[in-house]
Amino acid sequence: MSNPPQTAQRPASRPQPVQGTPASDTLLVAVVQYEALHAEFVGEAVAVNVAAHIELVKRAHADGARLVLFPELSLTGYELTALAAAGSPGRPSPWLAEQDARLRPLQEACARTKTTVIAGVAWREADFTPRLASLVIGPDGTMRPVFKTHLHGAERELFVPGSGPGMVMVDGWRIALAICADAAHPTHAAAAAEADVYAVSALYTRGEELRLGLHLGARSMDHRMFGLLANLGGETPLGTSCGLSGTWGPDGASAVQVKGVGTEITVATLERSRLDRYRSTAGE
Repeated sequence: MSNPPQTAQRPASRPQPVQGTPASDTLLVAVVQYEALHAEFVGEAVAVNVAAHIELVKRAHADGARLVLFPELSLTGYELTALAAAGSPGRPSPWLAEQDARLRPLQEACARTKTTVIAGVAWREADFTPRLASLVIGPDGTMRPVFKTHLHGAERELFVPGSGPGMVMVDGWRIALAICADAAHPTHAAAAAEADVYAVSALYTRGEELRLGLHLGARSMDHRMFGLLANLGGETPLGTSCGLSGTWGPDGASAVQVKGVGTEITVATLERSRLDRYRSTAGE
């Protein structure tokens, strides 16, 4: 497997509050633990997973969710070998890019429901730079990729790393985005310390339950923000998912977690007053 092209990385900048955007008192979020669907060729699985994502977005919207978080590589599954071998003549690519028609139904679903969705993708930039990304699809259907910073294992041979957490605004709430191993690095969350929510799309497998809880609890408590984790479900090339997708409070305590390891949705209400209460006593 050849090394991907390298691009210059800008230093991660600390996200700044957006002025003139009052935050709502509460934010309803849906965390989707998702077991990726498969096809004979991983590129063909993209359209199948897009359709499944749309149905889950509809369910989350019916419950009042304004933000829907999916796991790492949710539109293909964690299929790095297939991504590296992509390019079969006459077969759709598992890699996604701007203007890819397969994403249009999901964009339209976000616009219809006025929902912000974070989906996991293998992304090609306009210059073909390969990225492991969270794709932000806004309530107007626009798209923006945010790139994984801390690549590991075979990922390093396939993707070019990003340069720090991305930020998305939902109803005045500042949502910092992380992908899996990003949450294992305290500096990643520290660069997003002005955020209200640290939203992690990930794959943690059996045996990593303690690691998962420590990462999300520590990141949330260190910076007095809410934590969200969407874990890729089911069987994966790295092993069986350990599940445990859910939410953490600004005190670092787990609030809600799913019970199984397959596809499940949990909807939680984040309260601004709770966030403010913990932040007003930070350091005491």
